Amino acid sequence: MLTMFGRPPGCIMPIAKCCTAVEPIGKNRALKLVEAGDWPSPHLTPGENCIMYLHHHPFCPHSRFVRLLLAEYGLEPELVEERVWERRPGFLALNPSGETPVIVEEMAASVPGASIIAEWLDETRGLALGDHRLLPDSPAARVEVRRLTQWFNEKMYVEATEPLVRERIHKRYMTREQGGGSPDATSLRMGRSNLRYHLKYIGWLAKARKWLAGEKLSQADLAAAAHLSVADYLGDVPWDEDDHARDWYARIKSRPTFRALLNESIPGMPPSKTYADLDF
Repeated sequence: MLTMFGRPPGCIMPIAKCCTAVEPIGKNRALKLVEAGDWPSPHLTPGENCIMYLHHHPFCPHSRFVRLLLAEYGLEPELVEERVWERRPGFLALNPSGETPVIVEEMAASVPGASIIAEWLDETRGLALGDHRLLPDSPAARVEVRRLTQWFNEKMYVEATEPLVRERIHKRYMTREQGGGSPDATSLRMGRSNLRYHLKYIGWLAKARKWLAGEKLSQADLAAAAHLSVADYLGDVPWDEDDHARDWYARIKSRPTFRALLNESIPGMPPSKTYADLDF
């Protein structure tokens, strides 16, 4: 299985010795990291009363999922871009797995991983959303939301979006030792072929339900939209193959919480014509 950001199978990259556990970053430890140039959040001064920092990559689908979640909660974190293939020691101190996204809030223990962050946000802030809560009340409905969220963040990611992002975006910035180089044609064909299958499934769900998991917008919609947004930037989504999927995506893309994603761009690689078009 391919790991995040194109780490090839069988390639085990060493983790810094100081990163053996996820723990609160105390002020003394933070000061030492600053002195070494490895403070996890470069813009954060130790002891500063920060609100929230999100370590992310702009075109990591999991990071985009969390950004959409935060926007729906009305939260505006300070964004700290991570190129995870660089294995920055300060970032590994926050998440030894070296994967984005990671949230750091008020010098507390870091919250790593999209699924953990989603659950953490619901546990700490979900009730405040009232009827707009992104996880439904009933256990059965919650199971369906979690099932679909996992489907998109794991199955769709491995089969479709990760190969596309790795080959077309991340390899542009990676050295050969990090796995960079020309895009692999086989991986691109696989990603595009699998994307059509996932688009069809999204269309089937959108046809049967108001939103993907039921009558209300949920985490599942945000997860699917996050993955499609990256593929759409690259022009790899065959929207003409499924009207139901396209209409659903047009609805969610038109939400104010989506605007920040649509403003993202890659130098030297403009987005597809449909990317920022709300009436595509």
